[in-house]
Amino acid sequence: MDAERVIEDDRRHVLHSWSAQAKISPVPIEWARGSTIADYDGNEWLDFASQLVNANLGHQHPDMVAAIKEQAERLCYIAPSFANDVRGKLARMIAERAPEGLDTVFFTNAGAEANENAIRMARLHTGRHKVLSAYRSYHGATSTAITATGDPRRWASEQSATGIVHFFGPYAYRSGVDEETECARALAHLEEVITLEGAHTVAAILMETVVGTNGVLIPPPGYLQGVRELCDRHGIVLIADEVMVGFGRLGEWFAVDLFGVTPDLITFAKGVNSGYVPLGGVILSDAIAAGFAEQPYPGGLTYSGHPLGCAAGIASIEIFEREGILERVRDLGERVVRPELERMAAAHPCIGEVRGRGLFFALELVRDRDTREQLVPFNAAGPDAAPMTELLGACKKRGVWPFTHFNRLHVAPPLVITEQELRTGLAAIDEALAVTDGYVRT
Repeated sequence: MDAERVIEDDRRHVLHSWSAQAKISPVPIEWARGSTIADYDGNEWLDFASQLVNANLGHQHPDMVAAIKEQAERLCYIAPSFANDVRGKLARMIAERAPEGLDTVFFTNAGAEANENAIRMARLHTGRHKVLSAYRSYHGATSTAITATGDPRRWASEQSATGIVHFFGPYAYRSGVDEETECARALAHLEEVITLEGAHTVAAILMETVVGTNGVLIPPPGYLQGVRELCDRHGIVLIADEVMVGFGRLGEWFAVDLFGVTPDLITFAKGVNSGYVPLGGVILSDAIAAGFAEQPYPGGLTYSGHPLGCAAGIASIEIFEREGILERVRDLGERVVRPELERMAAAHPCIGEVRGRGLFFALELVRDRDTREQLVPFNAAGPDAAPMTELLGACKKRGVWPFTHFNRLHVAPPLVITEQELRTGLAAIDEALAVTDGYVRT
């Protein structure tokens, strides 16, 4: 098909998510390979967003494609009620890499469904209803997951579920204090919310181990340990949403490994097989899994643990280990990305803060470093978002497709990106930031 037909079919028949259809012009992509995507006119971009921070192994990895082909020739689908070799093997491989004591996997099709089911499991396990989640969060677009989400995408749908209470997680840059002070403030706030809601009514605390779309917020030292202690004290289930940061994004199998904290449930998707076939899931602690030994778990999905998705997941883990992906993510993050972004921060007055780890960083952009006024207002759209729109355009003009949200530009390329590609993309961002420097108050 040529570009004209692709665009015509899309415009006439596709309803795009999170968009006013008359105000968007989706780029028709002809091919993608490695860390590059391209349109029908020959324009190429380095994929510095890994699509939706999920293409961890990049595009068209030959071993991933081969695994899917091999599975398709043998068995495309079997219902979740059957035992299946690739489903069981992937569950075992995930459990072997999860924190000790989390040995059971419930498969879903995506991250939103994983969070839906984790919340259901926590409620069944505790006999309680309320779930606490952070304002700066995104947990998916299904009914309970979108209500648990903190960012503005929940506003149109937040009446679709009940029992969700939001709290403020740590954000030292916006609080204007050091990390130790912010950690103490955030934990005291969370404890007060638990008290005011009634600890005996709270089933779970749902939180992204590292906040993703809403800022790449690395928790300060001691925060996750403090949350774990609050959960233990009050019999609350701790759910770690690792949909975005699990499977190598930070240079570890799971982000909780960086902080020495073991949650009761871990949700995953995205990086488990880089989106080659939809797949997600929940990893259950032994205690929660035991609750379904004699009583049935009241939930299920037609495509849960789809063989094609599981075959891709197995291949992904094997590629990670054969190619040393975790080690190279840690190396590139600290040797290339962090110093380059810190150099940009010294050169560009629009950069308020650099933060991140592995191949997951954010530049927080401001109009004034002293006041920390955001480059664009919270939830800006239309003319109010012009500075970020211009920055996005400047990056694309220079051959980089970045991830932006509100006043932040995220660096989240495929974990298989070459060092030269990484440096090329960072250099393009460096040039593009001249656009937003122009909005800084002098």
